[in-house]
Amino acid sequence: MKKKINIAVIGLGNVGSYFCNEIVKKRSDILLKTGKSLNLLYVSAKNKNKKRPFKFKNKQWILHPLNITKDPKVDIVVELIGESNGLAKKIVVSALKNKKHVITANKVLIAKHGNYLSYLAEKNKVNFEYEASVASGIPIIRSIKEGLISNKIFKLIGILNGTSNYILSRMEQTGKEFSEILNEAKQYGYAETNPKSDLNGDDVASKIKILSSLCFHTLISKNNILIDGIYNIENKDIINVKKLGYRIKLLGITEMINKVIFERVHPCLVDINSYIGNINGVFNASIINSFPAGLTIMQGEGAGPGPTSSALMSDLYSILRGNIKYPFIVPYKLRKKIKQFNYSNYSYSCYLRFEVKDKPGVLSSITKNLGENKISIEKLMQIPDKKKQTASINIITHKTIEKRIINCLRKLKKNKHIIKSPTFIRVGDFNGN
Repeated sequence: MKKKINIAVIGLGNVGSYFCNEIVKKRSDILLKTGKSLNLLYVSAKNKNKKRPFKFKNKQWILHPLNITKDPKVDIVVELIGESNGLAKKIVVSALKNKKHVITANKVLIAKHGNYLSYLAEKNKVNFEYEASVASGIPIIRSIKEGLISNKIFKLIGILNGTSNYILSRMEQTGKEFSEILNEAKQYGYAETNPKSDLNGDDVASKIKILSSLCFHTLISKNNILIDGIYNIENKDIINVKKLGYRIKLLGITEMINKVIFERVHPCLVDINSYIGNINGVFNASIINSFPAGLTIMQGEGAGPGPTSSALMSDLYSILRGNIKYPFIVPYKLRKKIKQFNYSNYSYSCYLRFEVKDKPGVLSSITKNLGENKISIEKLMQIPDKKKQTASINIITHKTIEKRIINCLRKLKKNKHIIKSPTFIRVGDFNGN
């Protein structure tokens, strides 16, 4: 690689602006650690005149970003505009085809098109780097690709969405309901104006698909995976499960079971004294179980311009050191397509909450239905509300399988004494200490 390297950054939002300032500030550090002189040649964004913390020169501005990908002077293209299709995909595809190294933070692009993009990178002998796409402040991707490269990974469990973790943590700390804490998160910039993908589990699902491919040397899954979000969790659930010794976390989990892959995203009851149960606020964390390393635990901030820029800089330094690597550890042609575990056979304990009319025989009608579906009760807590003549029935079941729970809940929804749809949260089936 030549000594002077030209880089172009497409997308100048909070992250892009912060990253550009880092490039300018750290030129001497980059030279010291890589032996390369880095020049920010071009920038591009939707609006040239928008006020932003990074000040560029007129000669750096390019109106049409696709032109950047074809410019022979450009060595590295950084895509920070987001979305899985449209302009973002065109930029990355064009850059790779024109033999430019690419850095991106775009998890949805990788989850959807990562197989093709990695193929293009290998074909054109350039790097395709994406550390910032998952758990920004934690070098989880580089740890799997390099630090744990000789290990056989069995399972990965992660808190991978700072918005959801902040909301669940603050609901417990304040006693406020979901909607109030969501508004608070928006005010502090911890939640987007439209946080749907953070709250319904889709954001974590994209990240889990990326991590699965790295952990198990597979093609990125196109399977429908188990995804549940946190929309239905109320403060009374957080209070009740705490009395039972648990805390609620939105987890992303991937593991290999009998040569099939089991990727899932859902709220989970975790032991209140466990490590993963004590990751709060906007922090992310992951536990990787591998051999011979054992449990590898990482924790850090999962979002924001600083942590995301740190991950982007990590990718940049890696490219400047001249190490062209396979984007997903092993060559594209050797990555396998793996079947998805049939999650109707997923076995776990679960938490059920029923809001009912406080009348004789209501509890027995619920327990009868559970029994008919071969679901046994481990713990039961009934909380009456005498003023409203209602009660909250909270149950932790023994282990059962998904299809039994779904069938049972379908029948219980028809029970005229149950006031609203039952709340259902799975219990973690792992050692998260």
